[in-house]
Amino acid sequence: MTQPQDVTVGQLLLAEYHTVKDEQKTRIGFRDNLLYVTLTMVAAVIAATAQAKRPEMLLALPPVCVVLGWTYLVNDEKISAIGRHVRHDLGPRLAQLAGAERAFTWETVHRSDSRRRQRKVIQCGVDLLAFCAVPLAGLAVYWAAGGTSAGLVVLSLVEALSVLGLAVQVVLYTQPFGPTAP
Repeated sequence: MTQPQDVTVGQLLLAEYHTVKDEQKTRIGFRDNLLYVTLTMVAAVIAATAQAKRPEMLLALPPVCVVLGWTYLVNDEKISAIGRHVRHDLGPRLAQLAGAERAFTWETVHRSDSRRRQRKVIQCGVDLLAFCAVPLAGLAVYWAAGGTSAGLVVLSLVEALSVLGLAVQVVLYTQPFGPTAP
């Protein structure tokens, strides 16, 4: 004689859905706050540089922006990965168990409007501006100020390369253009 199951597959899938959606919600809040943190840090570095009249302080911009930008990008990718998991795995499995045509339709409906591509391009531009253009502008100001030491010039060139590397990653991860677009 078999015993009734205490937990069904459907209950497990729904529990997983709620868990990943909670994680997605948390990551969205964290990701979005990273833009505000970046703006605050940029303003602080610029204000301190202007007050001290020491252009080499602008060399703090690239590491701050790269670390915050990379953290933003990683969280954004995980948010997208959760959406893909719900659309391509959890949703279809639950729909099949329920005998329904589809489940969690919002996960696909909100991605199908005619301006989605435009929003993604604009968001890519905002991300590039906040995390890449600002520190590169800071480096340009530092280089133009003159009176630089050889060591700091080398450091600034390494920083420029790291910012450019982040810019490449921002563009590569932009949805719907990136490798994980579906």
